[in-house]
Amino acid sequence: MSTESIQAIDVHGHYGTYNCGKPDLINELMTGDANVVAERARRANIQLTIVSPLEALLPRGHGNAISGNLHAARVIPETPGLRQYVVIDPRQPETYRQAEEMLKLPTCVGIKIHPEEHVYHINEFGEALFAFAAQHRAVVLSHSSERNSQASDLVDWANRFPEMKLILAHIGCGWDSDCTHQVRGIQQSRHGNVFADTSSARSITPKLIEWAVEKVGADRVLFGTDTPLYMTSMQRNRIDQADLSDAIKQQILRDNAIRLFGFNPEE
Repeated sequence: MSTESIQAIDVHGHYGTYNCGKPDLINELMTGDANVVAERARRANIQLTIVSPLEALLPRGHGNAISGNLHAARVIPETPGLRQYVVIDPRQPETYRQAEEMLKLPTCVGIKIHPEEHVYHINEFGEALFAFAAQHRAVVLSHSSERNSQASDLVDWANRFPEMKLILAHIGCGWDSDCTHQVRGIQQSRHGNVFADTSSARSITPKLIEWAVEKVGADRVLFGTDTPLYMTSMQRNRIDQADLSDAIKQQILRDNAIRLFGFNPEE
């Protein structure tokens, strides 16, 4: 069986205008509205992409999570193939109230946090963030492992709140060029509630994804693209061409996400 026939689920996407202090052309190239993201996913045989609005995150320190969440709640139900993360910026208490309501929506399947773009250290707000997630038994996707979002700190909080699930974004990402942070974070998990996604640019490093699977098991690795910042088909092809069995690719591309989020992708 060719794994290209598997309808994948992308657990780490975005949509909107990229604005990260880069030259204008780079901002333009890394921008994509909801329809662009959905179409690129369709061409790569990705059935569902779970997105957060770039408006809620960028520019660094000045993203508008409140407005971004409202926009996503309008646009995502109208865009086949997309689901939503509600973004919590703990510096904006209103985003907790938004999350309380939006997590009830069938198109909102989890919470997105980004200590780097929102400019806070995870330990400053970890108690409130993870207690909220545990109360709602939510899946949380967090950027990792830069200085404000080190995997070891995030996992410490996940260990304290086993009712929630944590996805460490970007296998291979590290502020210190250490590509092991996310894998070591999973290894430090005490309750089996920590996962990692493949959305890093580092994923193109030969054998990195294969090494992660070897160290923590295929059931802890989720497919992610970071679309539209990266080309969706390139990230998909990395898994299709990985030196892994078809059964493991099926887990990474689809089955793990279905199990983690507990949804029916056909709905």
